Amino acid sequence: MKTHKEYTMGDMLLTYFIDEQDHVSMSLIPLSCSDRVLQKDHSPEPLVQLHARGDHLPAGYGNGHTLSCTSATDTLKFVSQTEEGGYVITTVGDGKGRTVHHRVQWEADLQAVVISCTFENTGEAPITLNLLSSLNLSGITPFMEGDAEGALFLHRIKSMWSAEGRLCSESIEEAMLERSWTGHALRLVKFGQLGSMPVRGFFPFAAIEDRGAGVTWAVQLACPSSWQMEIRRKDDCLNLMASLPDEDYGRWAKTILPGESFTTPEAFLTVGAGGVDEVSQRLLSIHRRRMPHPDADLPVMCNEYCTTWGNPTHENLEKIAESLEGHGVDILVIDAGWYRKPGAGWSDCGGDWIPEEQEMFPQGLKATADMIRSRGMRPGLWFEPETCAPGSEAFQREDLLLTRDGVPIDTDNRRFLDMRKEQVHAYLDERVIGLLKRCGFSYIKVDYNDTIGIGCDDPDSPGEGLRGNMQGTLRFFRHMRESLPDLMIENCSSGGHRLEPSLMAVSDMASFSDAHECAEIPIIAANLHRVILPAQSQIWAVLRADDSLRRINYSLISTYLGVMCLSGDVTKLSEEQWDKVDEGIGFYRAVRHVIRDGVSFFRGEVSASWRHPEGWQAVVRRAGKDTLIVIHTFDGAFPDKIQLPLEAARILRVMCSEDNDVRLEDNMLTVGLKAPFEAVAVYAGG
Repeated sequence: MKTHKEYTMGDMLLTYFIDEQDHVSMSLIPLSCSDRVLQKDHSPEPLVQLHARGDHLPAGYGNGHTLSCTSATDTLKFVSQTEEGGYVITTVGDGKGRTVHHRVQWEADLQAVVISCTFENTGEAPITLNLLSSLNLSGITPFMEGDAEGALFLHRIKSMWSAEGRLCSESIEEAMLERSWTGHALRLVKFGQLGSMPVRGFFPFAAIEDRGAGVTWAVQLACPSSWQMEIRRKDDCLNLMASLPDEDYGRWAKTILPGESFTTPEAFLTVGAGGVDEVSQRLLSIHRRRMPHPDADLPVMCNEYCTTWGNPTHENLEKIAESLEGHGVDILVIDAGWYRKPGAGWSDCGGDWIPEEQEMFPQGLKATADMIRSRGMRPGLWFEPETCAPGSEAFQREDLLLTRDGVPIDTDNRRFLDMRKEQVHAYLDERVIGLLKRCGFSYIKVDYNDTIGIGCDDPDSPGEGLRGNMQGTLRFFRHMRESLPDLMIENCSSGGHRLEPSLMAVSDMASFSDAHECAEIPIIAANLHRVILPAQSQIWAVLRADDSLRRINYSLISTYLGVMCLSGDVTKLSEEQWDKVDEGIGFYRAVRHVIRDGVSFFRGEVSASWRHPEGWQAVVRRAGKDTLIVIHTFDGAFPDKIQLPLEAARILRVMCSEDNDVRLEDNMLTVGLKAPFEAVAVYAGG
């Protein structure tokens, strides 16, 4: 194996290698570590993993677990490499019609690269792909002798409803990725997600940490449909692959006709010094570059769902708007139920998107939007546009619906629009975009409360049908913004089931979770700092009339881990409670530039149980010379004071509820903690 070419990309070094059979591979290491690379017993995996229907299946006991590492991949040999427009494009092919263009993109000031592959059928016969990698990185770790016993750790991020973002870490030995004694058997960890909720089970994220060298590699896949990742090993080094699901795992296959091509989802890849907490922040540099409005001030939101519980009317919204007026709230969102039919729940009626104007909005929905604007707030409206419920006429419109095996996909209370069809986009243009325009709404909350499952009817495969449908969803998001340039878009899916990079790039923000009134809100919100930007993570503070000031303080400070959104008994709060809310909003406005622009660091000891949390946590977020520290205590044991290193001239502002002792001396912040389930926020700088 010889080095073909090296590229410096910021503080990273990208290296391509070519072996004696003209296979191409790549590595990515910190530039500062280039003199620490060792020669190892290692045959790096090729740049691209590919399998087509009819090819030989994998050996080494991999058949049924993977479609990678086959003779089809081995046939791909180096053809060329060029640099153009910020891309390094490496072309490989088998000389018989299979050509793949592997692209690595890097932009100045980014701390990660973007990788994708385009398969081109240059032959004379159709080719049915059932695996094509977006990313295949080899050579982990080049910094430790042998198989790096005890040094390598795998990090993944799990997700369940109202419990998004749990970091799960295990040694490579615990993951059973030690090489075999001969190197014969393929060691493999494969995980992913199937369906149209891409963050249901796992986030499309993985990291491998070399604790001996103090280096971590991390990857995210930008994919709104099914996906998979594989960590593989046969020799002294690990290989990391991210891709659409293969045919075995996710029933994905796609036929490419002669002259046609297909491009994979993008993968974000980085490497850096430190552990998963530090290096995951580097991936977010791409998220920030792709935000619709990266420099906009973060708003103060109010969503009325936990006030009316699916029964918004002009009358109660008027009371809510009157209560909020003058308190610095920028946006008031009307949530689910505005289309509700008499005698039915909000979840049973979605799909037609016709406001209920007999009892709920007798003057029309536009009058309610106008009323909200007259109170100094932007009006927002909730939709679930990609689905329809049994009480809607759309539920019977089979010409608009996704099918599997010829019948509509029906999950008992949801069917799904076929986002591949022009007539569906025309329908949504009328019912969704048209209504927003007519009523003057400038904010939309796009919810999505069920999943298509493994796929839908499609000439190629169910998995390809699913992929095509979700690309239609991305198209719809883009069309909304083109039609209404000032529209703000919220990405919600039963809370956080669609917090992946491609949907985040077309959304201004996202619902972080449905854990609206739970004690674990700050735990979930903090964990999400590894995979989405806090500037796009809408955190709810549900305020109740019987809340103590300590509880209100706890809820408000939780929102400093993202974008503040109020809900609950806003029409019933006492003057003393509103004084605390006003204090919280004022603090948020003072620090929102740090929330938007900063980098996060994590401290604390939190129990394994999030539902019954014990311990404490602190999130330190730094932006230039300014720092925001957000501290929460939970049940059980926690220290009576914590100390955090803090390079700042002075404390600018403190928010707490227990007269906590907060001091800054000799670049050390000391915060006294007094009670369970309390919160302290500190803003320092200068």
